[in-house]
Amino acid sequence: MTAVIVWTGLEAKALRVACRKSVRDFAALLGMSVRAVTNWERLGAGTRPRPDTQAIFDTVLRQCDPGARIRFEALVAQQTGAPVHAQLQAGPRAWEYESWTEDIERAVLAASRQDFVFAGSLLERWRSRWTVRELDERGLYLLARSSSLVGDLRRDQGVLLGPLSASASYAQAHTLFTRLDIPRRIAQLDLSLAVVTEMSGRLDAAASRYSELAGDARISPRDRARAALWVGTALDKQGRHGQAIGITQAAIGVFEDLGEVEDWATAHQKLALAQAARQIEVARSNATGPAPMQDVRLTTAHGHILLSDRASAAEGLALLDRAEAMAATYGMTHQQRSIQGIRAGFQRAPCLQ
Repeated sequence: MTAVIVWTGLEAKALRVACRKSVRDFAALLGMSVRAVTNWERLGAGTRPRPDTQAIFDTVLRQCDPGARIRFEALVAQQTGAPVHAQLQAGPRAWEYESWTEDIERAVLAASRQDFVFAGSLLERWRSRWTVRELDERGLYLLARSSSLVGDLRRDQGVLLGPLSASASYAQAHTLFTRLDIPRRIAQLDLSLAVVTEMSGRLDAAASRYSELAGDARISPRDRARAALWVGTALDKQGRHGQAIGITQAAIGVFEDLGEVEDWATAHQKLALAQAARQIEVARSNATGPAPMQDVRLTTAHGHILLSDRASAAEGLALLDRAEAMAATYGMTHQQRSIQGIRAGFQRAPCLQ
């Protein structure tokens, strides 16, 4: 932020205009009279407020939002006759780095509450502000973190492929962390890209990549356990439920040792999905002859289970559609109503969508 060594009437007026305040409102903000503000602006560079007033100006400027600070610097440059670019550097200033860091923290909190729109707005306003060439190492790191988080948001929203997708955001973050030579972050992005591969339906490729990352020394024990958990998820989607259960149980043990409560709970959810899928498979394999009612019930149960995990919710809805169509074909009105109730309950729980 441009430091004001001595405040004159010119800088005082620039601060008022940058804050978008009327003379009366600005005077109230400062705790001064309207007449004092009017005199500063009338006299311009020919007056210097008292030291205690100068300190008040310093405080107001520090408390301004980023937009107001930029407007203030531009106005001062115009009023003093200096070229705007002489006072406004191309890259972020110290206070902008601080604001950017704070917004990243706020975005992480918003994302944990599934407030994806707000989290995205906090991140995107920084990502588009400067080009890569205008950023130093600190700026590149913040841009990489922002891009990685945007990738998480888009992945959770199901936007996996394309120019404005999770994969594109992850790829940008991966390039930046590679440039900064931060192996741990690079490996984390490898893991995130593998998740996108799995969610895009390329299960064999995802399982292979997860297996590699589960033993990758660049990433933390927690992330290695996550990779192992996702190996189990990919195997479960391939119908290899027994293997998935064994791998998931091992991941649960690691999360418990590490004290990672949220990951531990997620792993138990994955374990429940795999165990339920295996039991449904056993029930199907032991069915005696065509049994539409049993088929509808098992398909409904399987779909209902899959809705409990955002990553498998789309597959769950597809199974419910199939079960409902079958129920309609055979006149099973009670089953139809049950399926419709399950779908309505899912739609009322946006955190799972």
